[in-house]
Amino acid sequence: MTNNEILYLYDAKLTNPNGDPDEENRPRMDYEREINLVTDLRLKRYIRDYLAMQGHDIFVRRVDDKPVTADRRIKDLKDSSEDWILENLTDVRMFGATMTVKGDNKTFIGPVQFNWGYSLNKVELLEASITSHFASREKTDQGTIGKDYRVKYSLIAFSGVVSGNRAIKTRLSEEDLALLDKSMVHAIPNLATRSKIGQYPRLYMRVEYVDNETILGDYRDYINLKGEVANIRDINECLLEIDNLVELLENNKNKIKNIYYFEDGNLRLTLNGDKVNFEEAFSNFSLKQVE
Repeated sequence: MTNNEILYLYDAKLTNPNGDPDEENRPRMDYEREINLVTDLRLKRYIRDYLAMQGHDIFVRRVDDKPVTADRRIKDLKDSSEDWILENLTDVRMFGATMTVKGDNKTFIGPVQFNWGYSLNKVELLEASITSHFASREKTDQGTIGKDYRVKYSLIAFSGVVSGNRAIKTRLSEEDLALLDKSMVHAIPNLATRSKIGQYPRLYMRVEYVDNETILGDYRDYINLKGEVANIRDINECLLEIDNLVELLENNKNKIKNIYYFEDGNLRLTLNGDKVNFEEAFSNFSLKQVE
């Protein structure tokens, strides 16, 4: 297993990508910059839920559709040995975990890690009052009134790293990385809820390096959103300039083994001022499409 780096873009329209419990569940924001924020834990939750939906056993999960403590999950395990845990719990191999089993602390540092995501465009919030048909208490005719907070439009970018050295310790496999790729493409649209519907993956790329030392840096620093970034309402209203990203990878081509990718047809990429698709932009690399 070698190092990998990840760039992941998805958008959110009239939805709440990641509510902040300290802000009445408003979408997380950097208000000074008008940037929408999404935690790495929210993204990992999508991945874990999708893996569970696909029949994989995971450690961080609900039991009987109810949240449980880590101690309860440990007690539910068939076996608490390190071999059994790493053999059977896919999310531990990916993201790691800390477990206390009979006074013995087991800590697995996950090889797959993400930074917080942030929007490439300036984001406006939408606030609306909602009314429930259910009364707030018995003998009351009126329904309850609450607030619903959403973003008008947010194009969210995540950066991620896969550590080859840590992958050895958690026994992360190539098959696990293929599962991660599939999850990044399919999890969000397949796990839509009332507050999360309206989100779609637009670009995913996992660059596989030839060794376990190469790290080129946050790919988000090498892309640039073009268009009316303060007033975008749809993916068709913007262009993603990737000149610097292509140059970065070209300059380090000898360090790159494969690029695994997904590209949504509605995302418009530009290179040297021309509109291109992903295959055209990265034609000098070994490309493997994620479906």
